[in-house]
Amino acid sequence: MEKLWTGRFSKQLSDIVNEFNMSIPIDGRMYKEDILGSIAHVNMLGNRGIIAEEEAVKIAAELAKILEEIQSGTLAIDPKAEDIHSFVETELTSRLGDTGKRLHTARSRNDQVATDTRLFTKKKIAEIAAELKSLIHTLCELAGANFDTIMAGYTHLQMAQPITFGAHLMAYAFMFLRDLGRLRDCSVRLDVSPLGSCALAGTTFAIDRQETARALGFAGVTENSLDGVSDRDYCIELASAITIIMMHLSRFSEEIIMWCSWEFKYIELDDAYATGSSIMPQKKNPDIAELVRGKTGRTYGNLTALLTMMKGLPLAYNKDMQEDKEALFDSIDTALDCIKVFNDMLATMTVMKENMAKAAEKGFINATDCADYLVKKGMPFRTAYKITGALVAYCIDKGKSLNALRPQEFQAFSELFTEDIYTALDLATCVSNRLSEGGPAPQSVRKQIERCKEAVAKIDF
Repeated sequence: MEKLWTGRFSKQLSDIVNEFNMSIPIDGRMYKEDILGSIAHVNMLGNRGIIAEEEAVKIAAELAKILEEIQSGTLAIDPKAEDIHSFVETELTSRLGDTGKRLHTARSRNDQVATDTRLFTKKKIAEIAAELKSLIHTLCELAGANFDTIMAGYTHLQMAQPITFGAHLMAYAFMFLRDLGRLRDCSVRLDVSPLGSCALAGTTFAIDRQETARALGFAGVTENSLDGVSDRDYCIELASAITIIMMHLSRFSEEIIMWCSWEFKYIELDDAYATGSSIMPQKKNPDIAELVRGKTGRTYGNLTALLTMMKGLPLAYNKDMQEDKEALFDSIDTALDCIKVFNDMLATMTVMKENMAKAAEKGFINATDCADYLVKKGMPFRTAYKITGALVAYCIDKGKSLNALRPQEFQAFSELFTEDIYTALDLATCVSNRLSEGGPAPQSVRKQIERCKEAVAKIDF
């Protein structure tokens, strides 16, 4: 296939350089965006009288036909084309001759690829957001079914205080809600059209950039032509947002992996979302969660690659920028795959409520409530803290839990202890009394679910 830029050159590009230079294996997936951008551009050229209106109509119709043929599979994208822009224009010219050659008037591949990538990225952000919304919905449903399921909360991976499984799940729901906000912010900032920036310095033709922006669904246009072709902030910003999503998924995956172990047994993964061992017949491995945790690293690498690629580039366009799409597309694909399969895994798992409750009885996770009990009877907190610590040490020495101590044992440490200490130390009481806003009490969890659902409904893409 002849290159679009051969006029200046007297030699054919060597095979190895051609292979090294081409981007069609990566940018070929933007064929729809490229063709829609070309249709918007040629319609504008016709409307402005830059090319004959009848030629513009003919070009737009043929471009639409090419798009339909690619989508139906009757037209294959040439794997030897330099890029998707070259393929489409060459195919168009082969069909329309000189008329097809008018398409690229007042346009460069520099603003063309920037437009394609923005359109593609905008679409993919909406897809990621839709998967995140589904995941948040699943978490809210699970939290609603477990708003009073008692479990131990942890700090330093040590049992800390009693909470509910619903509260734990909602912590992740709000993480993913923030991720939705980051995606929305990114979508707003990228929603400007660079088409018409041309190579870097705009054009001498009287084009209408606002017309093409509206036709492509952009909110506006880039304000500076050099920035229009050289800006890849939106790629970096989306890659960054994805790394945070994946970090959240990875943290959750770590807990899933622990929770389905025999040592915890808080959950049971559905057989459709676990694998076995080739040698150990008893194994049921949480491979989905492990793969999500592992794939997080590749999105970190992609973000670093994008930042490193851009850090030393002078204005305006440089060929280095061709490397943006492989890293960005991989992060997008990874996020979409991971969110969807993770969501399905959560939706089908079984929660072992009794195991959570039994585990919560260990580790003195009601010790803070014991100290609070004394404070509510007038004792300074630090004194109550010290007495409760001594009580815990006594229990460890005697092999007892706080709830198992006799009244006289409590009173040996403080006369403020009375029979109501047993109610105060009951884990259900401990949880239900944590009514501070955002706490794990059942009624608080219900409010969190409502607020989260309302917030998700307000975020539009």
